[in-house]
Amino acid sequence: MSELARYQDPATIQRLLHTARNVAVVGLSNNQLRASYFVGYYLKRHGYRVIPVNPRETEILGATSYPSLRDVPVPVDVVNVFRAPDALPGIAREAVAIGAGSLWCQFGVVNEEGARIAEEGGVPVVMDRCLKIEHARYLGRMHWLGFNTHRVTSVRSGLQ
Repeated sequence: MSELARYQDPATIQRLLHTARNVAVVGLSNNQLRASYFVGYYLKRHGYRVIPVNPRETEILGATSYPSLRDVPVPVDVVNVFRAPDALPGIAREAVAIGAGSLWCQFGVVNEEGARIAEEGGVPVVMDRCLKIEHARYLGRMHWLGFNTHRVTSVRSGLQ
């Protein structure tokens, strides 16, 4: 098994998806064209409480944005990271300090030191996986554009 595969365990991913309610998105952008915004919007639409963590913003997706994880006033089930890999050790320390339920690192956010810090602090780690894609995969909401059309048919409409 590759070193990275241990952070991509399907059972861990499914458990987190089914039990999490509060998701702190570190690096959530207010720019609708950024991946972090799209993921945050998707999670909010699917019933998660999205908590923005971005010191440059005051509000994102209608929610107060906090400068750091330590400033978030509610328990955090998942810390979803959209930051450069070298920022992960500091974020992992904050996740441990607040007693986060898990540390989820998006595609390309790979840092072994950060993963080790989180795990040693009792925080499970998912790394190099997209929370939105995994949610869609395991909860049956996958669609080519990322939205559920609520329509399953092979019949073409009358418009041709």
